[in-house]
Amino acid sequence: MQYAISVFYKIVFQNQITNSLIILQMPKKLIFLAIPVAIAVAGLILYFTYGKSSARTAEVIGLIRDPSSRPELMMSSGTKCSNAPFIFPTDGMIGYIWDDSFRPGHRHSGLDIFAGTDVGVTPIVAAYPGYLTREADWISTVIIRVPEDPLQPSRQIWVYYTHMADPNGNSFISSEFPAGTKEVFVEAGTLLGYQGNYSGDPNNPVGVHLHISIVEDDGFGKYKNELEIDNTYDPTLYFGLPLNANNNPDSIPVCN
Repeated sequence: MQYAISVFYKIVFQNQITNSLIILQMPKKLIFLAIPVAIAVAGLILYFTYGKSSARTAEVIGLIRDPSSRPELMMSSGTKCSNAPFIFPTDGMIGYIWDDSFRPGHRHSGLDIFAGTDVGVTPIVAAYPGYLTREADWISTVIIRVPEDPLQPSRQIWVYYTHMADPNGNSFISSEFPAGTKEVFVEAGTLLGYQGNYSGDPNNPVGVHLHISIVEDDGFGKYKNELEIDNTYDPTLYFGLPLNANNNPDSIPVCN
């Protein structure tokens, strides 16, 4: 804690003489505005420099800048780690995992897999058999109902796949699954679509990747809200990889 405070102090108050002169020359109203802004900026710098998942963030940025730079961290579609029930759903590096946080207040509900390719290039396949639904208004997303959880057969789970479109909403989901598709059975390995960077805001796309999560059933045959981490399961045992950020704070999961 003392170290964090020390870093915060340096960020906000380094070059004290220069900062003091600037503040003295500012109108009082601007001073009151500038101080909280400076504190907020410093807090964000601290968070991204020292916060949860910062090591993985550095790896993701490195991969995006040079897709050939991390071959030892890349996994192949169809890979099964140990005796895990799920196959790996796409080619790429696992950049973020379950309960990671890459912005203040955020808890990541699944895993993000980055291929380092352009949009619409890297295939995504079903990680496990089940019944696929694509809601009528879903541009980049499908969800697959698994009636018997392979880890706990008495419960039903849902596997959620998203970002399969470009920033303008041109979908990369397979034509086999048009909007409005309901309960179509798919085997593990079935082509679902291709990695994209759709975010819902054309001016603010995400990096090209697949987001996949394992979602709870609501008890009435419907999936819960995937955005809430409490509605999802830790994917570690499903993929046979260390995918819980509480147990794996900084390394990129990979199996050979």
